[in-house]
Amino acid sequence: MDKMLYTATNGARQAMQAQTTISHNLANVSTVGFKSHFNTFTSWHVEGPGLNTRVMNQQSADDIDLSPGSIVKTERELDVAINGEGFIAVQTLNGEEAYTRAGDLRLDSVGRLTTGQGHLVIGNAGPIALPPAEKIDIGFDGTISIRPVGQEANAMVIAERIKLVNPDVTQLTKTDDGLFQLRSGLLQPAAPDVHLESGMLEQSNVNAVGQMIELISNARQFETNIKLMQEAKSNDEVSARLLRNS
Repeated sequence: MDKMLYTATNGARQAMQAQTTISHNLANVSTVGFKSHFNTFTSWHVEGPGLNTRVMNQQSADDIDLSPGSIVKTERELDVAINGEGFIAVQTLNGEEAYTRAGDLRLDSVGRLTTGQGHLVIGNAGPIALPPAEKIDIGFDGTISIRPVGQEANAMVIAERIKLVNPDVTQLTKTDDGLFQLRSGLLQPAAPDVHLESGMLEQSNVNAVGQMIELISNARQFETNIKLMQEAKSNDEVSARLLRNS
């Protein structure tokens, strides 16, 4: 009886934790550059006196699916998508360097280049700030060219260059705000082999249909484990009555 109840309780707990991850993925199905999480489980015997008759499972959602999302054409001059591997370097709210695939760039009220979530984009000498301009072009290597206000149409000048990096993805960890950082805490140098496509955006790589199927499957597993727990309770009550009547 104890084994049945223990197994059912553990299974229900893992199903609930998996649902949290799936719900988070579905909530970001339309988030630009979002990389989905997937659930992994590890098992080990519960230590204690006697034989190893209990196995504990632990679910982890730290694993990240870094496969690219679909690329859509927007023709907006500040929209960029990374062609292949690599990341855009940005500054977190606490001033640390982090990396993202979200290329929905924009200018804030003081001319600083930010992502759609408000993170400052890093250039050669820190966060990028641009002077007033009538036109902005972002090259494949991250070079930002502008035409200052009042200048001729062909008077494009290089203003900055976006820092593009290509770290070892196995060393990346995802922060609560959806950015990536190296586990070591070190800064990644700029990589000349990372290229951008202007007027494009990389969408979320969440497979909405697949996540919905997992959501339903986990809900059914949770219900099954609850029924097993109820059955264990019922069997325990029957056993208790038999003992009282014997």
